[in-house]
Amino acid sequence: MSLTKFLTSKVFLKQLALAILAIVVISFIILKWLDITTNHGSFVEVPDLTGKSLSTVQIELDDRDLQMEIQDSANFNPKYPKYAVIEQYPVAGTQVKEDRKIYLTLNPSGYRKVEVPNIVRRTFRQAKPTLEALGFEVGKISYVDDIGRDEVLSMSFKGEKITKGELLPITSKIDLVLGNGNRTDGD
Repeated sequence: MSLTKFLTSKVFLKQLALAILAIVVISFIILKWLDITTNHGSFVEVPDLTGKSLSTVQIELDDRDLQMEIQDSANFNPKYPKYAVIEQYPVAGTQVKEDRKIYLTLNPSGYRKVEVPNIVRRTFRQAKPTLEALGFEVGKISYVDDIGRDEVLSMSFKGEKITKGELLPITSKIDLVLGNGNRTDGD
């Protein structure tokens, strides 16, 4: 039998029609299965979780069939209660699929602690921006007799003397003792 006669034979055409029909049916079944398993066209709106506690967040996400993933919470925000949500991704109002993870950043229990820099024997003009850059505040300033005018002689926090390297919460007020430029009696 020649190739031309075979390609035009009833047996070949019948097999070709069955193969095309099988491909169409299998494709249709696969597409329907994908629609059902991926919930094609069905979305859930992400709620605004900012400022809410973890228990409230869990209830809201469970109601919408969403999952939560807690991210590192290093930035304390005094506007929100401890362990409340301060950031979320995706943001509120976004349309997502069911079982999508919502990434949450929580407010820690307090400010993180930062190492006190070495500002002793530096001028106040140098010390103030150094402290503020790390998140500290300059508290009370007092002067004592010392030849170094406006030079930092010591630091204290809540009445206790502190030294470089100690860990204090960000926004702590550090009191400074500065020299007034007068010689002491011993000089």
